[in-house]
Amino acid sequence: MSASGKDTLTVRDNRTGQDYEIEITDGAIRAADLGKIRTDDDSPGLSTYDPGFVNTASCRSSVTYIDGEKGILEYRGYPIEQLAEHSSFLEVAYLLIHGALPTKDEHDTWVHEITHHTFLHENIKTFMQGFRYDAHPMGMLMASVGALSTFYPESGRIDDADNRHMQIVRMIAKMPTLGAWAFRHAQGKPYVYPDNELSYTENFLAMLFKMSEQKFDADPRLVKALDILFILHADHEQNCSTNAVRSVGSSQVDPYSSVAAGIGALYGPLHGGANEAVLRMLRRIGSKENIPDFIKGVKDGNERLMGFGHRVYKNYDPRAKIIKKACDDVFEVTGVNPLLEIAQELERIALEDEYFVKRKLYPNVDFYSGLIYEAFQFPPEMFTVLFAIGRTPGWLAQWLELVQDKDQRIARPKQIYTGDRTLDFVPAAQRWA
Repeated sequence: MSASGKDTLTVRDNRTGQDYEIEITDGAIRAADLGKIRTDDDSPGLSTYDPGFVNTASCRSSVTYIDGEKGILEYRGYPIEQLAEHSSFLEVAYLLIHGALPTKDEHDTWVHEITHHTFLHENIKTFMQGFRYDAHPMGMLMASVGALSTFYPESGRIDDADNRHMQIVRMIAKMPTLGAWAFRHAQGKPYVYPDNELSYTENFLAMLFKMSEQKFDADPRLVKALDILFILHADHEQNCSTNAVRSVGSSQVDPYSSVAAGIGALYGPLHGGANEAVLRMLRRIGSKENIPDFIKGVKDGNERLMGFGHRVYKNYDPRAKIIKKACDDVFEVTGVNPLLEIAQELERIALEDEYFVKRKLYPNVDFYSGLIYEAFQFPPEMFTVLFAIGRTPGWLAQWLELVQDKDQRIARPKQIYTGDRTLDFVPAAQRWA
């Protein structure tokens, strides 16, 4: 503590011998304060080099709290365990967007708004039908969400609170329709229109799987399990896709374009594709008897243990525990996935093995989610689409926070230039002579 009574950091620049006192607020220093440290008036100020933003805060946020050491995840202060057990996805979406749980009237109005905005303009249907028969559903989702900005040009008026609300409702409502149509497109099946009589998650399942029946009747255990999966994926602080939403949104573009950027980030195998990699790993192991050899391969550097460890969590991912419990309800309906036995034995061995314990490699959300998605008969390429539907309220809550944050400026990171300088240009006639 300095004489001024504030938390500060004293930095000595050994190049000049000069000391600098930098204020610490909320456990962080402002990068701009480091810019005051320079060898002379003409030299550039000091900056930090942090690829991947491993230790750099890009914003202040009150949406999601994570304590990776203790395995804590909270939305707006509410533990994920309580929300998964007692809440619904749309109630959690309201909480993320509005910052508080809804009253009964607020909840009913919110559900009504979203339910009655699930339909898509017929031209979007034509747009989606233009994709190749084997188009990846995630690519279709990314393109169609971006295209929504052309159907709602008023969405660019991001300084209008009522207009922002309207676009948020539209996007949460239409994401399941877009995802389901991308799924049906790949199967060559006719697109199914939303049914306003069904709940959000029931409606999604109907648009995915309904065929000739008058009314689609989903098993409530499957509806609840998928609703929980949406809740668990609803937000996760400043991850790659959320950072993409905020970075693109900092240009003050419409929210559809910002969320399309988030979908693009989620498309990548290092972000949204991890649960598919877990299934490939379990299939390659083949049986419980092969696990010891696989574990040895991991230790020798010849194999990768997918679904364990996390950039943030150095403890058991709290979402993984909830998904593990949800597996029981799903498999009660669909039958047990034969890969489950391998997964459970692999988890048991890894949690007891000193090699993994010392490295704090615990199961993450992707370890069991792929098994559930496969039980629903989703092909692996749909896994990330399901992730995106669940993550949409979080992306929008973060976008909403961004556009109302007076501290935020257009994203424009510094770089450390490593290329050539002051070269003399030689005209082509001389270079090629």
